[in-house]
This record gives sequence, C-alpha cells and structure tokens, in this order.
Amino acid sequence: MTIPASFPGFRIHTDGGHRAGIEALALEQLSAGEVVVKAAYSSVNFKDALAGTGQGRILRKPSLVGGIDVAGHVVASSDPRFKEGDAVLCTGSGLSETRDGGYSQYVRLEADWTIALPTGLSLREAMVLGTAGFTAGLSLLRMEHNGQSPDQGPVVVTGATGGVGTLAIDILTRAGYEAHAISGKAGHADFLRGIGAREVFPRDTLDSAKRPLENARWAGAIDNVGDPALAALTRVIQPYGNIASCGLAGGPGLSTTVMPFIIRGVSLLGIASAGTARGQRDQVWERLAGPWKPAHLDAICTRETSLQGLPEVFPAMMAGQSFGRTVVRF
Repeated sequence: MTIPASFPGFRIHTDGGHRAGIEALALEQLSAGEVVVKAAYSSVNFKDALAGTGQGRILRKPSLVGGIDVAGHVVASSDPRFKEGDAVLCTGSGLSETRDGGYSQYVRLEADWTIALPTGLSLREAMVLGTAGFTAGLSLLRMEHNGQSPDQGPVVVTGATGGVGTLAIDILTRAGYEAHAISGKAGHADFLRGIGAREVFPRDTLDSAKRPLENARWAGAIDNVGDPALAALTRVIQPYGNIASCGLAGGPGLSTTVMPFIIRGVSLLGIASAGTARGQRDQVWERLAGPWKPAHLDAICTRETSLQGLPEVFPAMMAGQSFGRTVVRF
C-alpha cells in the first residue's frame, strides 16, 4: 500500500508552553518502529485528556503525537511476525509518552509491543476496550493471581461511570463475580445496573469509614479514584481481599494505616498498565477477547469522535463529565 506524503495527526507540543492540534505529518517524522499501521480507531483515556490539555506532565519529549491507544491494519512491516493487511492493536507501551501515539492516520509501532487483534474482537471493539478495558482486565488478572475468586463475595468498583469503571463492572460480571458500583452520578444508576452492577452506591458511601478498621463489606475492589476513597476501601475489605489501585481521579494521596494489611491480610495491588510485560499483556487480551469479553460494549461506547473533535472531548473529561468510553474513528 502506498503511504501518502502527508497525513493528519493530533500533535502535542510542550516546549515554550503547551499547544496541541491537527498537523500535517510525514512518516519519517514519526518515532521509529518496525510496523507501520493505518489507523482505523483510537480512544480517549484520562491520560489522553491530561496530555491534550496540558494539565498533566505525560509527554517525556517536547513534541509527540497524542493517543495512548490505536488499532488498525498493517501497511508495512520489517518484522516477520507481521505482514501487510494484518489487524493489530497497541495500548500504552510508551505511546504519547516516549514515542508518537495513536492520534494519527498512520502510526509506526515497535513490533514487540504490537498485538495481533485477538479472535473475537473487531478493531472498534478493541478500542472501546483500549487502555481502559486493558486496565480493568489487568486489575482482575492480578487480583486472581493473588487469590481472588467469585465465591469470596462481591467486588466493588469506584468511579464506576468512567471508562475503566464501566468496563470493570462488565468484565467482573462476565468472570462470574458479583459487581457493586460506587458513583457520584446518581442519574446513571440504572445504566450501571444494566451492564451488570448488582448494587449501586452513592459517592459518599465511604465517607464514614474513618477508623483503622470498619465492618468488612466487600471481598475486593477496583479503585479508579485514589484518596480519600482508596484509604476508606482499605478499612472495609474482607480478610485476604484485594484492592487494585488503577486511578487517581480524586487525588494521588493515600492516608491510611497498616492495620488492614497486618490484621486482615488485605492486599493493595498497583496496576501500571502502560508498561505491562508482554506475556501478561497477551494474557489480558486473550481473556478480554474470550471469557471476559464485556457483553455491553456498544452501550459503554457513549461517544464517537474524529481527530478534529478531540479538543471538545478533553476538557469535559478533565471536568469529571466523562461517561463510558469515547472512540476516535479515522
């Protein structure tokens, strides 16, 4: 396939102040990589909004194409593992952080971080999942590696109406767990029940959990919020339950005690999805395309936009107005 001399991409600059927008790019301007992909879809994550608005220090270089996710078809490859026409995806792995990301009509990827689209997923479904779904899946995988099982009892999800939250509820339900949701958006309670949440609680549910140990309510948790919700969760998880910490929408702090850990054996698991090792990455995608594939992806994808629409999406996400998942279509 002939690659055009120039094509559009959403580039972010941090040198001399933050600026971002659509630019004409050439392939040789992009970060080096063995696999050239014509993008079909990307997605919008909180990390993308931080980078796109300049409200977070995400880029480690002065200028990069944004977008931590991409899915499309291979148009050229110097690596024998991939050939022209292959459907592939990539999430995290340095995109929009140390190398040019997925908000570009053509993307160059390192072969070691390029994933062949798993059987059972379309390119669009892969990006409805994207980093958010991968993070939710990785959270559950790590919890199960540490002994979590459905028969222990319900698992609660905080920040439940966001991308990670909605997908976590659906994934937990598919994996046989009773999923509970905590959300500050009361108007979406019926939606959360519709995608699998057995119980939906208001955001202030955890406000009264102040003592080092409170009555145990849940067998585990997937937390997207950070402090003070994460601190409260440590006090209400059952013995030997797991908390997967994968977000900081509420703040990066953590003010708690060691009591839940040394008396109840609660485990706090850090979920760093961007740099997940390839073997574990493959395990997550295998499950997301198979037994853990969310049953409500079409409902969870609440918005589809173009590259040109990104500047409208980012501020709303930063203001806490995001709901479900936003897919970028090329």
